[in-house]
Amino acid sequence: MSKKSKTSKPVERGREPKTGSQILVDALIAEGAQVIFGIPGGALIDVFDALYDAPLRFILTRHEQGAAHAADGYARATGRVGVCMATSGPGATNLVTGIATANFDSVPIVAITGQVPTNLIGNDAFQEADITGICRPITKHSFLVKDVKELARVIKEAFYIASTGRPGPVLVDLPRDVSRAVCEGNPSSEISLRGYKPVYEGNIKQIRLAAKVINDASRPVIYAGGGVIISGASEQLRALAKKAHIPATTTLMALGAFPEDHPLSLGMLGMHGTAYANHAVMESDLIIAIGARFDDRITGKVDAFAPHAKILHIDIDPASISKNIRVDVPVVGDAKNILENLIPLVEPAEHKEWLKTIAKWKKDRPLTYSDTGLKPQYIVEQICEATKGEAIIATEVGQNQMWAAQFFTFTRPRSIITSGGLGTMGYGFPACIGAQVGCPDKIVFDIAGDGSIQMNIQELATAVNNQLPVNVAILNNGYLGMVRQWQELFFKKRYSHTTLTGSPDFSKVAQAYGAEGRLIEKKEDVRPALEEAVASPRTFVLDFHIDPEENVFPMVPAGEALDKMIDGLA
Repeated sequence: MSKKSKTSKPVERGREPKTGSQILVDALIAEGAQVIFGIPGGALIDVFDALYDAPLRFILTRHEQGAAHAADGYARATGRVGVCMATSGPGATNLVTGIATANFDSVPIVAITGQVPTNLIGNDAFQEADITGICRPITKHSFLVKDVKELARVIKEAFYIASTGRPGPVLVDLPRDVSRAVCEGNPSSEISLRGYKPVYEGNIKQIRLAAKVINDASRPVIYAGGGVIISGASEQLRALAKKAHIPATTTLMALGAFPEDHPLSLGMLGMHGTAYANHAVMESDLIIAIGARFDDRITGKVDAFAPHAKILHIDIDPASISKNIRVDVPVVGDAKNILENLIPLVEPAEHKEWLKTIAKWKKDRPLTYSDTGLKPQYIVEQICEATKGEAIIATEVGQNQMWAAQFFTFTRPRSIITSGGLGTMGYGFPACIGAQVGCPDKIVFDIAGDGSIQMNIQELATAVNNQLPVNVAILNNGYLGMVRQWQELFFKKRYSHTTLTGSPDFSKVAQAYGAEGRLIEKKEDVRPALEEAVASPRTFVLDFHIDPEENVFPMVPAGEALDKMIDGLA
């Protein structure tokens, strides 16, 4: 007779007991996660043990902020949810800047943090931080998981919330005792979100009204925001512009949503937008805003914004409607769905006089720069030419970001990875790592400044160790350039603490990390260096020593109307 009891039953297939850590790993796989960026720690050590045998790629970054930005860059480049992971306390708080960056720019990431055991929460335990409380204002939602039976459902809900409606970051805080707990049977993963119902289909009456105001307009302008890219509406945007011959301008977040080599393109608008985009907005009689939120860097002086225009606003987020600018015709819903219903109702139009006026503005006020010394604008143009305009461009924040936006010709969506709303220095390099991981067949460049690159330069180790052929073009002017520019123009050149004394030779820093590095000081050396970087299979840092006091123009001073631009011309 068998020693096994006659009454014992075999465990049903698929119902073996699982720890919270294994449930988490299985749930991530079920949601289609392929890559996690992060750093381990004590509160997550059980999770990392489960990851040891998991079919998930883990990218070990050198700082948790780098992990959050990398997950963000991965999400922007691919359109998938990015995942980052950090331990409790300082690990979790180091994610905060990256989470806030993603929140401002509507980027879908799921941030998983370790937490002290539930019985110690609130007792000031070692490496305890109320990360759900800290992140509540900068996430779409934050979960603190207190029961292992809820974990599978929480992960499913986290991915759903992050990727639907207006996307954004979701935090999942996992106490160590929950990750170690054993769950008998299959944990529930059913979604039940009573108060969360994103609207995707626009109201047909509002769509008809939108078509009417478009058909009645004589000087319309399309103002496209990042929502166009998020919804996958770039093709529909081009169709609308082409059918009714409507010029289109984009925000920083929407660069590439409308091809900048198209005759109807106005490029970027706003504080450092093209003169002709800003003039067109100010003289238009209809602004067709699609997936944009009328940020202050776009509107300039709110009371003076588009004074002759009606405002048509299409957006999936009802809270964005009339938040900053009063809207005449609101349409709430997904941009792609709404445009597909709107375009058949829009009548073909020529707008010959309007386009003639814009053509004159383009001729009279083009983007330009002087041809003396090594200019950052020239370097950006050469990056565009050397990559045939097909690279994914990440940027840091400051002058480098604006030169990239102005002088790289963006023709495809998801080709610029940049911090818009929060303006996070140190974002670009880890974000370009995430973009390269997500799009391994693409050429990826981070256009950086010598100030911003030093904020997360430790991620060179991440790029080298993972054999990522990312390229970094440092526009090195020896200053915190954008602040210095403001000090020059508005504070009588009183350069208060903006001189970056003591910066290293970045080419040698790169080499110390095991990357390629080159120092470029002459214009004739720019293109050969870029071609060498593009051809190399290794991480490559190019340190360009540019004109130290070159400025970004045009520039709308803070609080001024869009047509009150400083152009920098003598």
